[in-house]
Amino acid sequence: MDYSKAWPNLDDSQKMLMDSVHQFSNEVVAPRAAHHDETGEFPTDTIKQMAEMGLMGMMVEEKWGGAGLSTVDYAMAMESVSAACASTGVIMSVNNSLVCYPIQAFGNDHQKEKFLKPLATGQKLGCFALSEPGHGSDPAGLKCRAERVSGGYKLNGSKNWITNGREADYCILFATINPELKHKGICAFVVDTKSKGFSVNKLETKLGITASSTASLFFDDCFVPDECLLGKEGDGFKIAMSTLDGGRIGIASQALGIATCALEASKKFAMEREQFGAPIAKLQAIQFYVAEMATRLQGARLLTWFAASRKDQGLPFTREAAMAKLSAADAAMWITTKAIQVHGGYGYTKEYVVERNFRDAKITEIYEGTSEIQKLVIAAQELSKK
Repeated sequence: MDYSKAWPNLDDSQKMLMDSVHQFSNEVVAPRAAHHDETGEFPTDTIKQMAEMGLMGMMVEEKWGGAGLSTVDYAMAMESVSAACASTGVIMSVNNSLVCYPIQAFGNDHQKEKFLKPLATGQKLGCFALSEPGHGSDPAGLKCRAERVSGGYKLNGSKNWITNGREADYCILFATINPELKHKGICAFVVDTKSKGFSVNKLETKLGITASSTASLFFDDCFVPDECLLGKEGDGFKIAMSTLDGGRIGIASQALGIATCALEASKKFAMEREQFGAPIAKLQAIQFYVAEMATRLQGARLLTWFAASRKDQGLPFTREAAMAKLSAADAAMWITTKAIQVHGGYGYTKEYVVERNFRDAKITEIYEGTSEIQKLVIAAQELSKK
């Protein structure tokens, strides 16, 4: 992917970053992707190399072990990694957007030293535990309880659909001190997954992104000390919503990567595959598919980078992040569907990457807020009196 064509204003440092990430994605991530997809094996070695490159804490300040880069830089890198392997991309996204961000934004210096540094440097891996069995799109109704006890809190409850749940060293957990308070009773904690009372229960068998674990977590009188509370009691809902805004930029970038891979594969196939004595790229039907693929992809990319740039400027970006995720997920599903059509029967086989792209794309319409939730967020912003 030549990002200078997608956005003409990249500075020299961004061009160097993208050259480095693109080369790594092509030479290291992509050759392993089919194996990890088939076996479900977590890409441990790849994640270790990404940590050494600074990709696991890209937006974290350098004094806390991060790369100190922008959200736009992160979005570009996420797209490149995800184009090579969507499973690897979401592992990177969760650690950056959903784990490092809330600790940097809401944690104190002690928490940043203890938790953020090892996460940003890739020595540790994190997960984000908000969704519950009966409360996926309704976080204000969560049931996981936090009981105040001497020196800290006891946690009881369960969480579902937790990416990195099996491998995580730290878990950003949301629990309520009083369900009757609804969103005002929610607290955020950093939980060491080695804590007594923490356990990983079910691992999901999934349609796509198979090399990233998706787990159910249980908390049975799991004690966490006071130092693990992020912000104040009752700040959890605010922390979760702020974190998800940034997370949506990450998942939009993942969707862009999946779509980019499918488009590039389709262009290559169309130039090489011959029917009736000529490459199928000569057929108007194929040309129309490629034209619309490229247009949808670029439109979603610009929305995503616009949301990222607003975040970098400290401007409100809730609406823009929702638009980016909605657009990028829609584009990924449409592009991967048409990519299979371009490939014909070959596209339905595992020999060609577009089959994996198609399976991986679907989840981008679901996690970190379904497409329907994004529409509600956008509508609320559009119809507000502000």
